[in-house]
Amino acid sequence: MIKFKCELTKKNSHKKEYWTGEISYWKDYGSHYELQINSRSRILVLLGHTSYGNFACIPDLGVGCYLSDLNSIFYNSEKLSHILGKVDGITVANAIARFYDELVPF
Repeated sequence: MIKFKCELTKKNSHKKEYWTGEISYWKDYGSHYELQINSRSRILVLLGHTSYGNFACIPDLGVGCYLSDLNSIFYNSEKLSHILGKVDGITVANAIARFYDELVPF
């Protein structure tokens, strides 16, 4: 299990909201990783790399997008928030960054 923290600055305010999450399961398929992310939601993410860059797919929701460097929380939060909503986008970006720091040899 890999734990991580998330932070959201509220619009038009300096107030911040914090929450935690965990990657409860992961599997290396050689060509991609499967991550089970648990926080405010439970999200299954497929994470991989192509000649165009890194990507994340969320098959349960039928969405995906390209990512920057896997540890780029700001950029990846923006990309993922467009397809998942703000809180889940931030959660997945933080989970991916923490996973990258722990395990990924990309």
